[in-house]
Amino acid sequence: MKKDVMISLVSIQQMPDDSSKTELTTKAEYSYENGCDTIVYKDTSVTGFEGSVTTIKVCGEKNAAVMRVGTINSALTMEIGRKHFCQYSTPFGSLQIGVYTHAIENDMSTGGRIYLKYTLDLNSSFLSENEIIITLV
Repeated sequence: MKKDVMISLVSIQQMPDDSSKTELTTKAEYSYENGCDTIVYKDTSVTGFEGSVTTIKVCGEKNAAVMRVGTINSALTMEIGRKHFCQYSTPFGSLQIGVYTHAIENDMSTGGRIYLKYTLDLNSSFLSENEIIITLV
């Protein structure tokens, strides 16, 4: 069953020489199927991915995926305690990045919140520490 919702999205990125925080409140589509919560929303210039659609799928508290299709194409696979190598395509070319997941918290059934914390690397060199916090509003 799919339903329209409003979400508050906070994305925090910490790099060696910089950090950024993006906040967005937007319409989204929420569904729950086969033990997985899925949120789909259109990116805007606020997120830096205008023209893309992002899908965040969280299955319990061990697995998640963040998929983006449009001007930027990426598929980040997250699994607690395991590093995944994922494709990240930009207008300038495609990269293979490492994703190591530190935390997946899924409280959609009790309060409407998802929290993801992960590290990205490129060629085994640290890129950034990232957090995504999604709350139903």
